[in-house]
Amino acid sequence: MDMQNRDPTSADGQPSTKKPRSAPGLDVQSVLNIQQNPMVLIDEHYRIIAANRAYQEAYGMQSDEVLGRCCHEVSHHSPVPCHMRGEDCPHQAVFTTGEAHDVRHIHYDHQNHAEHVRIRGHAIKDQDGNTYLGEEIIRLLHHDDEITCGEMRMVGRSPAFLKCLHHIEMSARTDASILFYGESGVGKELASSALHQFSARASGAFITVDCASLPETLFESEFFGHERGAFTGCLGRKRGLYEMADGGTLFLDEVGELPLSMQAKLLRVLETGTFRRLGGAEILHADVRIIAATNRNLLEMAEERQFREDLYYRLAAITIDLPPLRERREDIPGIAQVLLERIGKSWGGQWSLSKEAERRLFAYDFPGNVRELRNILQKAAALADGPVIQASHLDFELSRPGAAGPHWSASSSASDASVHQTPLRTRTQPDDLDALLRQHQGNRRRVAEILGVSERTVYRWLRRRS
Repeated sequence: MDMQNRDPTSADGQPSTKKPRSAPGLDVQSVLNIQQNPMVLIDEHYRIIAANRAYQEAYGMQSDEVLGRCCHEVSHHSPVPCHMRGEDCPHQAVFTTGEAHDVRHIHYDHQNHAEHVRIRGHAIKDQDGNTYLGEEIIRLLHHDDEITCGEMRMVGRSPAFLKCLHHIEMSARTDASILFYGESGVGKELASSALHQFSARASGAFITVDCASLPETLFESEFFGHERGAFTGCLGRKRGLYEMADGGTLFLDEVGELPLSMQAKLLRVLETGTFRRLGGAEILHADVRIIAATNRNLLEMAEERQFREDLYYRLAAITIDLPPLRERREDIPGIAQVLLERIGKSWGGQWSLSKEAERRLFAYDFPGNVRELRNILQKAAALADGPVIQASHLDFELSRPGAAGPHWSASSSASDASVHQTPLRTRTQPDDLDALLRQHQGNRRRVAEILGVSERTVYRWLRRRS
């Protein structure tokens, strides 16, 4: 047996000074084919020099059709590299830094259908020291798949949206607590649902706690549950929201609205994972992933002693900012289409936008974000005399700074309400809130839709008066 091949030492037992033999030339194609995910080798000029079978199948091309083409032509259906369109480009990153790069993109399959993918880019060198990009493509969501929250879906392909979605997907790999920041109406619950679906807890429950509408007197009973006889009229055992989320995710919506006394009780269970039902003696445990959301600056609230600093750091292991609609304008037509589909299912109709209507939506800043867009489209659908919404049907007037709020009289009809619902830019309580509640038999959700605010906002108005 050749000793040099089995032991890198000399005959006297000392380390050998002889250089190891160079590795034999490798068949790059066979190495790439080991990968189950689509993978390509790309040179500095964006040209594909090797592609595995999974890549060829994903993009409906044979090897001779792929080799020599630019990567952005095949996967992006674009004549220019993705960084020239404002996207985070793994090619540019790897060839600039020499470091591995992980990014979220939208690619297009051989049927021109969009799909969300994660790209892992690695710097690969040949024996002559030349650098290539090894790009592995991990399919996440196809065009028919949905990241859902109720009847809504996360929609978008703008750089701001893809960056945010990338952070969501990467954070989902951990079990750390997540705090979503974002303006009112950006879709914090939808993003939280998406993170849950990306995580290893996707098969578990996703439980939402509406912190703004949870009465302080009922916090312990609702959050931790209660035993029979815990209070007057309590006839049986009830599992709390925290216990119901065991093995899944607990979403604390509008967490900045929690009173300090409730924050202290919440902190204890989040730190220990243990709790007792109200009126019970048994110490229980639940394995729960925490996601919280707010549109308020919790650190500023902590400085003003309105929010516990220790609770903030317990919730904010990872923070994610959700971009407002004005920072992802190119997503507006797609979001509008989804919203119109939802309105159509609810109202028994079908609507689409004219090109001029799309241009008007694109040019507007949407201080109320997706929620405001929904309300504008609801009003436009009610005003349209056909299936196509024209620019003249879009009313932004009451969303602009300084605009007066809508005036309602107790005699307004229900049919009028469906036409005149208009979003409010501020959270100032309207003078005719009581009249609206009487008109709609106390239905806070319906009144909130008419006023263009969340149901939580209506609840807060009522709570502050009591």
